[in-house]
Amino acid sequence: MVSVKVNNLTKHYGKKKELTQALSGVSFNVAPGELFGIIGPDGAGKTSLFRILTTLLLPDGGSASVDGLDVVKDFKAIRHRVGYMPGRFSLYQDLTIEENLEFFATIFNTSIEENYDLIKDIYSQIEPFRTRKAGKLSGGMKQKLALSCALIHKPSVLFLDEPTTGVDAVSRKEFWEMLRNLKKQGITILVSTPYMDEASMCDRVALIQNGAILSVDSPEGVIAAFKQPLVAVKDANMLPLLNHLHHFEGTQDAYPFGEYHHVVLKDGYAAADVSNYLQHQHAQAEVQSIKADIEDCFIALMKQSG
Repeated sequence: MVSVKVNNLTKHYGKKKELTQALSGVSFNVAPGELFGIIGPDGAGKTSLFRILTTLLLPDGGSASVDGLDVVKDFKAIRHRVGYMPGRFSLYQDLTIEENLEFFATIFNTSIEENYDLIKDIYSQIEPFRTRKAGKLSGGMKQKLALSCALIHKPSVLFLDEPTTGVDAVSRKEFWEMLRNLKKQGITILVSTPYMDEASMCDRVALIQNGAILSVDSPEGVIAAFKQPLVAVKDANMLPLLNHLHHFEGTQDAYPFGEYHHVVLKDGYAAADVSNYLQHQHAQAEVQSIKADIEDCFIALMKQSG
C-alpha cells in the first residue's frame, strides 16, 4: 500500500502570458510509516506541493492521493486524516497554549485528554507555560505547540512545511528527535526543509528545484550516485583561488563551500593533480580528497538538469 502518491503533478501561478511554474511533473510515492523529506531551496515548490496534498490548493494537472483518497474529489475525508504544520506560525497569537490546543481538538471532535498519549512527549515540554499566550512564545516553543495542534486528532499522515526554519540549532535537533519518536507510532511523515543536512534524518528524500524533482532515493543512495572525484581546497586568498580552479583542465565544477572550495574533478584526475597545478600561485593551498554530501549531490543534479 502507498500512503501518499503523487503522479505528474503540475501547478502554475499568474496569467496565461506570464505564467510562473511552481510544480512541473512532480511524481513520487511515500510508504506507510515512512519519514520522507522534500529537500530544496526557497522557491523550489515545496509549499505549493504540501498545500495541494493537504487539499488547500488545486493542482493544474496530474493527480495525487493520501491514504488512497484523491486530493480533489475526497478533500473532506483527507482533512480529517492529515495533520498540517505550515511554515509560517499560524496559530492564534492572542490565545494561550492550552486554548490553542483545546480549539484544534474541538474542531476535530476530540479532546486533549483523549489523545494526550500521542502528544505528551512534545506537549509536556511546554505544558508548564500553558497559560502563556502563543504570541509571547519563543521560536522553539511555537514549534512544539504547532506540532501538538497538528497531532491532536491523531492523523495518519503528517505534513510539516519547513518546521525548523528560524529556530536555533538545539531546537532543530530536539524537533528531529520528536519526529523519530512519532515515526515509531506508525505515522507517515512528510517534512520539507531547505537545510541539506537534515536530509540524513529521513528514510528517503526527494530533491526538488524549480518545481521539478531531481532525485528520489535514500540519503545514502543519493550520495552513492555521486561518482566523480571530489576535493576540498583552502588557501589564504580564496577568490583568486576559485578563479584558478575553474581554469584547471581537470575541473568539472568548482564552487564555494563553507571555509573551502569544493572541486568536482573529471575522470582520471585526483587531489595530487590539483596540488601540482596550484604550486605556482597557491603553493600553500590545502588540498584533500573528500566524500560528497547531500549538498554536493544537489548542486551536481541541479547543474545536470539545467
